[in-house]
Amino acid sequence: MLQLKVTGMSCGHCEKAVETVVADVPGVERVVSVSRADEQVVVDGSPDPSAVADAIRSEGYEAQVV
Repeated sequence: MLQLKVTGMSCGHCEKAVETVVADVPGVERVVSVSRADEQVVVDGSPDPSAVADAIRSEGYEAQVV
């Protein structure tokens, strides 16, 4: 399981955008949760953590592996 701290999400659309882009990263088997309130994203699988963070950043949010 991989957990990232994500800042900048302010609405449900933001959460959905992050969920969609993260789900497309190779190695992600399942997006467990995306929470703007907790500022976190949790995924199952064995993706490259930097690829997940980069995908989130490509949507305009800050991301850091926890």
